[in-house]
Amino acid sequence: MSTFGELFRVTTYGESHCKGVGCIIDGCPPGLPLTEDDVQPQLSRRRPGQSALTTPRDEKDRVTIMSGIEFGTTLGTPIGMTVPNQDQRPHDYSETDLYPRPSHADWTYLKKYGVKASSGGGRASARETIGRVAAGAVAEKYLKIVAGVEIVAFVSSVGKVELPYLEALEDGQPIGKDFSNFLDHLTREQVDADVTRCPDPATSERMKERIMQAKEANDSVGGSVTCIIRNCPIGLGEPCFDKFEATLAHAMLSIPATKGFEIGSGFGGTKIPGHLHNDAFYRKADGSLGTVTNHSGGIQGGITNGEHIYFRVAFKPPATISQAQQTVTYDGESGTLAARGRHDPCVVPRAVPIVEAMAALVVMDQFLIQQSRQASATLLAPLHTPHHVLQAKPQPTV
Repeated sequence: MSTFGELFRVTTYGESHCKGVGCIIDGCPPGLPLTEDDVQPQLSRRRPGQSALTTPRDEKDRVTIMSGIEFGTTLGTPIGMTVPNQDQRPHDYSETDLYPRPSHADWTYLKKYGVKASSGGGRASARETIGRVAAGAVAEKYLKIVAGVEIVAFVSSVGKVELPYLEALEDGQPIGKDFSNFLDHLTREQVDADVTRCPDPATSERMKERIMQAKEANDSVGGSVTCIIRNCPIGLGEPCFDKFEATLAHAMLSIPATKGFEIGSGFGGTKIPGHLHNDAFYRKADGSLGTVTNHSGGIQGGITNGEHIYFRVAFKPPATISQAQQTVTYDGESGTLAARGRHDPCVVPRAVPIVEAMAALVVMDQFLIQQSRQASATLLAPLHTPHHVLQAKPQPTV
């Protein structure tokens, strides 16, 4: 369906070439200071037309908050946000009346619903993600205020061009301290310093060359986005089926064009022996426990452990390309399709704020669930642990 979350529920609406897109947030706590200025920066990072590496579709993506706010503060009632579609060109898609576009959702939507949007990708278009990004900005502000949560994503690969840490993992090497320090201090300002949104200058230059190569060939190229969540409260995640990483995977793989998800050491961790992969515990200066390494990616047993959470999302090459492609009509007759729609030669630079938004929605929802559990437990008599069991003080989530 079009709704994500249990307590912090987000419903997105709109198609790629309708009058507008947006979202409705249900479950946002009252009393949160909120205006359009809190939401717009992330939408501006997502919007098309940012550089030569993105689609030339000219959308300003200006958000308007329609409800749930009074005097700049949330009321606890549903928050409605809308963004108009301005640069629409439905005539660019007339050929889709005859041909299902290769690797698009034209055919599957038609078979599922018996009808499909006549222009663009409809709900399968990346414009649907505007509502996600707007809602994620609200969740992120709340989490920053109450728990100090920081979420930063960046482009980690384009085609075969990868950041060095990925190459090390693929060679079966444990994650080094250099990469851990990199994740500790990376900022969005550093990520946005280059149009590729890759914070490593040398790798970024190679990525730009690869993307422009695809663009000049009227082709496309895929890539990956890595995301870091810092200061995430301990204890989030619902065993067994709603483990924290399971909800993250659900969120990330719901983003258009995604084809893979890994957390912590991921698939590269399968090449590392257990004695090097295990994250040994140590006692921190404040008396709490931490881990020496973080191959687990901040999650153990499906529950956040207080370490930084990091994961990677794979994006396929954009399906819309300007090359003529041999295909068939809806009736099965052979033909040639030459798409005219505007497209990104590589989606990953614009996907960065989308990944951040979905991460914020997961943390927000799981945070409210855990807060509910803890609040209800305070109404009962305190738990008594047997004396022979080491009594560890529970870690507060705020």
